[in-house]
Parts: sequence; structure tokens; C-alpha cells
Amino acid sequence: MYQLIESLRAAWINLLAHRLRSFLTTLGILIGTASVVAVVALMQGFSDSIKAQFADLGGTALTLSARNEFSNWNTGNINQLALSDIDLLRYRVEGVRHVAPVMGVSYGGRVRYKGRSASPQVMGTTADYVWVERRFPEMGRFLVEGDDQGRRRVAVIGPKLRDDLNLPRNPVGQYVQIGSEWFKIVGVMAKRGEVFGMSQDNYLIVPFDVGRALQGQNRRLMFEAHFTVADIDEIEQVKERVSRTLRHAHKIAPGKPDDFEVESADQLAKQFGQITAMATLVLGGIVGISLLVGGIGIMTVMLVSVTERTREIGILKALGATRRDILLQFLIEAGLLSLLGGLIGIVIGIVLGHGIAALIPNFPPASVPISVAVGAALFCALVGVAFGIMPASKAANLDPIEALRYE
Repeated sequence: MYQLIESLRAAWINLLAHRLRSFLTTLGILIGTASVVAVVALMQGFSDSIKAQFADLGGTALTLSARNEFSNWNTGNINQLALSDIDLLRYRVEGVRHVAPVMGVSYGGRVRYKGRSASPQVMGTTADYVWVERRFPEMGRFLVEGDDQGRRRVAVIGPKLRDDLNLPRNPVGQYVQIGSEWFKIVGVMAKRGEVFGMSQDNYLIVPFDVGRALQGQNRRLMFEAHFTVADIDEIEQVKERVSRTLRHAHKIAPGKPDDFEVESADQLAKQFGQITAMATLVLGGIVGISLLVGGIGIMTVMLVSVTERTREIGILKALGATRRDILLQFLIEAGLLSLLGGLIGIVIGIVLGHGIAALIPNFPPASVPISVAVGAALFCALVGVAFGIMPASKAANLDPIEALRYE
């Protein structure tokens, strides 16, 4: 232990004696570490933001949709849900609580109000949508069952569309034109903000059957069914019941794949987490190549240092220092150089990540897990030790007599 402390002290004194050289040596490690930490911070912040939005849906939310591979779209043999599937979910599957069909409406035009126009996402759904998605109106009301049954021309809008059309602060009671149809605004949904520069509030919701009418009779009816389960502990059982019921209704033979899929909010979150983790790994790996360049820089400077300190090494050996002592001192010096550069790089990377996130409009705040910071510091030290082995070995193998003769 005493030997280790002495080696650390000697390494620190030597680094302080050559401050400029030490700084230039660690520059590659510093830049590499800062780049990796900044990339990870940005990706982690974005991932955390998306996961939080999935969490807002609640652990009991599931989505039923038609399964279509590339071959289905290529051949035109496209699977789709039937309206009867909604009734099966609602009345035939035990454990299902709220069911809301959600359909994207192609309305063949723009939404207009007093000379202004916009192109929001238009969706058709039912009254249960608010309970499934946990999104509620800020002003007015949401759709009710009577709206769908009576095919009323009413709409609920997002706050971004209200701003784009320059509607009053409380636009309830105003009329907007969707294509060639007029709709009365009955509610404004609560604001959700933007993700990655894309607004989550630029939409308009109409009753499901009204949306079908806007689509026209010639268009293929494509929609999803969003639903919740009564007991979160029975999610897997409910999914199994849904699968069994729909396979029977769709007359799918045993051994044949489903023409539908059921996904829960946590599954979507996990899938997105896997994608972002892979993207972070790839980007971090590409940027991390600079760490290897920094390691090569450390090795080069340490080799030069061995040459400069040949007489010093000879004196140490003459005074009784063993090969192990010399090897340990140079390895600690290389590791310390790399660790210092890594620590400074981590701080700069965190600041850089938060700065970049702040500069990008509506980008989620950067986030750096403690495990990433600790891992980066340890990896930097490992790089220094790995690239310091050759110089340390060269120093340890010097013949003391020849080293004392060196000029």
C-alpha cells in the first residue's frame, strides 16, 4: 500500500512538473470523453422524455391494430380490422374496460377559419378516447356518445391548431371548415407541448362515424382500437383472450400467424428504449474512436518521457528499485493522465449536452446517468493503462548501467 501511495505521489509530481505537456497529452482523451458524454446525454434525455409520455398512457393501456408486413403492402393484400372487432373487444372479452377506435381521417383539403387555414392531423374516435389515452379537455367538453350516434358535426381541437387558425382564446362555439363541411368546436384539449421539434397539439378530433363519412365510401377503412384493462395484473391474460377471440372471428387456422397485433404501452416504451439504446451505442462508438486516438497520444508521449528520464530510471534501479516498481510508476502515470482528461471531459460533456439541448427548440433536457459518468471515468483510466503498458515495459526493462551512461 505504501508503495502504491508513493508511486501515485511521484506520478502526480511529475505531471505537475510538466503541466503543458500533460495537458496536451490528455487533450485527445478529454475531447473524446466530452463528445461521448454529450451524445449519450442528448440521447438519454430524448429517451427519458418519450418514456415519460408512454408512462402517461398508464400501465393498463393496450392497442389492437392490423398486422401488415412489407409483402402485404407490396401485393395489395392488406389486413384490416373490422368494425365488429370493436364490439368483440367491448362485449366478448372479459377484463376489457374502455374501448376507443381511432382512425386517421383523410379529408381532402385544409381546415379553415375566417381566411386562415391549417393542415392538422384529423382523427375520428369515440367518447372513451379520453379514458383510454388519459388526455382531457382544458376548455369545453370532449365528444359524447350522442355525437357519434347522431353524427353531429362537432370537433375537439388541440391548442396548436387554435393558434394556427387565430381562433379566440376560448373558441368553444366557433365553426371551422374541414374540406367542404362545417364543424362546431365543442372543446380544446390540454396542451402537451413538442417532442423533437414536432407538435403534439396540432390535431382535430371528430366523432368516429363522422370521420368515416369524411373518408368517403371508396377509401379503405383503416383504424386501431385503443383499450384498457380493468386490472393491471391481468394484462397478459386479457391479451391472450383478445388473441383467442379475434383468431376465431377472423377464422385463422391453427398454426397460421395472426393478422392483428396487440401491444401495451410498456411494450412500446421497451421497443423505443431498445432502439434508442442501440442508436446511443452506435453513435457513442463512432465518437469513441477519438478515445483510441487519445490513447495513442498518451503512448507516444510516454515513450518520449521514458527516453527523457532514462538516467532517472537508472538511478532508481541503482538505489534498489525493482522492475515491478518502475513498471507500476509508469502505468500509474499513464492511468492518471487519462483519468484526469476523462474527468475534465465528463464535466465538459455534461455542460455541452445541456447547452446543445437548450439551443434546440423544444428538445428535452439532457440527462447523464451516474453509471455513465462513472463508467466513462473508469474506461478512460483503462485506456491510459492499456496504452501505457508499452512505455512502462520499456522503462522497466532498461539496463541500469546503460541507463546511467545515457546522455
